[in-house]
Amino acid sequence: MTPQKTKALINFKKTKSLMEKIIQMVETDEYCVNVMQQNLAAIGLLRSAHEMLMEGHLNSCFKMAFETKNSLKQKQMTNEILKVTKLFNK
Repeated sequence: MTPQKTKALINFKKTKSLMEKIIQMVETDEYCVNVMQQNLAAIGLLRSAHEMLMEGHLNSCFKMAFETKNSLKQKQMTNEILKVTKLFNK
């Protein structure tokens, strides 16, 4: 496992724990702003995890694809990155 994936996994686990807390907050009818703040914290953890995974992918899989000089593989990898980036920015 790459260092980026290890760090991303930590963020995913923190997010999981935070989501359980958010669910409990909603079920107990906590103050809306408090729930929203926790929700934003979870979103921040997920965005950070995504960025870590992207960095790891670019430094490994993507880099290797471009070192092969295989134009089809390079095009596929580029299209994958573009697709994920568009989804991330929605």
